[in-house]
Amino acid sequence: MIITQTPLRISFFGGGTDFKGYYGVNGGGTVLSTAIDKYIHVIIKKRFDDKIYLNYSRKEIVDRVDQVKHDLVRETMRKTRIKKGVEIITLADVPSEGTGLGSSSSVTVGLLNAFYLYQAHSQPAETLAEEACQIEIDILKRPMGKQDQYAAAFGNLNLIKFNYNDTVNLQNLSVDEGIKRDLEANLMLIYTGITRKSGEILSRQKENIKDRISVLNEMRDMVGEGKECLLKGELDEFGKLLHYGWELKKKLAERINNSRIEEIYQTACRAGAVGGKISGAGGGGFLLLYCPFERQNRVRKALGTLRELSFRFEKEGSKAIFNVRG
Repeated sequence: MIITQTPLRISFFGGGTDFKGYYGVNGGGTVLSTAIDKYIHVIIKKRFDDKIYLNYSRKEIVDRVDQVKHDLVRETMRKTRIKKGVEIITLADVPSEGTGLGSSSSVTVGLLNAFYLYQAHSQPAETLAEEACQIEIDILKRPMGKQDQYAAAFGNLNLIKFNYNDTVNLQNLSVDEGIKRDLEANLMLIYTGITRKSGEILSRQKENIKDRISVLNEMRDMVGEGKECLLKGELDEFGKLLHYGWELKKKLAERINNSRIEEIYQTACRAGAVGGKISGAGGGGFLLLYCPFERQNRVRKALGTLRELSFRFEKEGSKAIFNVRG
């Protein structure tokens, strides 16, 4: 039996510049993001018979890989050449879709890692990220960028550069541990209660890239500003940048924002939040807020029954937490 643990992520700046339609023609894209201590767990166990058993939000029992309906499981099995006689379970710390925390890519990376380890062919984080991109973007044709796969595979707080020739450079930010702890303490993740399919929003965002180059350029440049704020410990400025970035993000496509998200955000700001943004594609899921710790109870009171997800930054990427072969 193999069990892998793969982190989710929050993205601060540069989201949208990780689409090939942008980085391939504009000298590259850049994202500043961090993995968090909320996970996707994948369990794979050898079966006595030759069937394939899957347990996620549904259950599947099939004879061949081609019959698997879960597209990420099917394509990762094909990629790793696992054909039969396995039971696979996926478990998530958050709702299975629509959260904006990169869960689909964490599932893909976690599956790849588990399947390779099951065959005693451990792969480095770079390979897991690259192959996850191939599966989600090239094979399944999902309208998405490349940041989530790298955050899931590598973990940590990173500046990720997406080069025009499709190579990726990942720089771990050497931020003072005290500053990191203060940043963690000043961030809140609020669940909007709105679930959505990200594909439609991302498809429109992808279609709009050519008409939003100036906006995306500005969002890319904010990565450097955010990095400097962290290195200098100017965290309130970091929060203000999040607000400005959210104003830019809303211009990328319709339905990234809506009246309910705006109401929640404005309520939080009136109660003491400095800035924030919707996580992921938008339209729902989790709202990331920067709010000095001493004001957070006011924000919680103002937001009423909305649920908060407590989290810490995660230094490690996808890894095995149980590995017994027999």
